[in-house]
Amino acid sequence: MEQLTLGIIEKSKVKVIASSAYGFSVELVEHVGKDDHAQLFGVSEEMVAIFGPQARLTRKNIHKFFNENTLPFIARYKGIIIGYIIGVPLEYFKNESWSHVDVNLGKENTIYTYAFVVRSKFRKKGGYAKTIKKIYINWAKKRGYKYITGHVKQGIASQFTKDTEIVKIFNSWYGLSTPFEYYRRPLKPLRL
Repeated sequence: MEQLTLGIIEKSKVKVIASSAYGFSVELVEHVGKDDHAQLFGVSEEMVAIFGPQARLTRKNIHKFFNENTLPFIARYKGIIIGYIIGVPLEYFKNESWSHVDVNLGKENTIYTYAFVVRSKFRKKGGYAKTIKKIYINWAKKRGYKYITGHVKQGIASQFTKDTEIVKIFNSWYGLSTPFEYYRRPLKPLRL
């Protein structure tokens, strides 16, 4: 895509991983450009309702999560961003006290799901959320990760695979009144 030296136009650099004839695609973001900022900011507002204002993407923090060291995917429907999932190596959070409950911290084998959101009107339709999650998991496996972790509202991790483990329940997660659980899900090796 393109980038002007003046910084006026900056397009995202993405790799289309999957697409359908119906206008749905999943893209690995290699570089997030200003052309996608407004849509990503809008989608992140749905995360704010669940996780509070710290989940909001802004001009100041977007490159912290969409960069070459993370595993960010966006889902588009007819050219419009309808969701994203961002994986970040667990070691990135080594200064956060919660990360020290994970025995894998420092082993570089765990990807932390920082954010996973699909716009509400697309959640139950067409399997969009399921598709982006499957692609994310397979890419994590290809990068050699053995585990996926994250924080979800208490009770949600039990809906994941039967070998998903709840590592710890946080009664106060960044000031939210709802308990959150930190889960660890082992990734089965890729079949060749």
